[in-house]
Amino acid sequence: MELSLESLNSFRPQTGTLEQWNAAYVRVEDYLRAHRIHNRLHQSRLIQLVLSATAQRHAKHPLADPVTLAIEETDRLMDEWFGDLLDAKELPHNRIAAEGRVALLVADGMQRWPYAFLDVGNIPPDFARAMKQGSLQAGPDLAVSSMVARDIDLGVITEAAGSTLERIERLPILRVVLLWAVFLAVLAAVFYATR
Repeated sequence: MELSLESLNSFRPQTGTLEQWNAAYVRVEDYLRAHRIHNRLHQSRLIQLVLSATAQRHAKHPLADPVTLAIEETDRLMDEWFGDLLDAKELPHNRIAAEGRVALLVADGMQRWPYAFLDVGNIPPDFARAMKQGSLQAGPDLAVSSMVARDIDLGVITEAAGSTLERIERLPILRVVLLWAVFLAVLAAVFYATR
């Protein structure tokens, strides 16, 4: 991933418009910033790497949107890098992406090793160790168990409240009288509170 001034000056995609490539640049930059890559020099190198690979793909498929291809290329590079780093190449994209990002956050990789992200040749051993320690580990396999339904014991107070409500439901006149009593009590409280 060596990047020289000549390679920066030689990036001239043969297909697509300048607006499309500027939009792709901005999108990849935002995507990297979302992964907490704030070092501008490292960010520029990664964007150059992504856009160069995207330009090659776009030359083969000129009707495709460069922004979409750039994000797909970024995901592909990240999947390869996370897969190599975590020894998880056989996992599907969603799983590699989740495990890699979680490990990166747990290891605090962007703060402690700001140049290590997507740097294939120069991965510090302590960074690799921290990433492997922070990766997700599957728990034990699910096992079938059986549970017997039991009655829920809610205690004496809830039983008394429940039986009282049942009696009130059976006696509609008592229900109306209680409702009016509550209404008058609230009205009296409001009246005396405003005096």
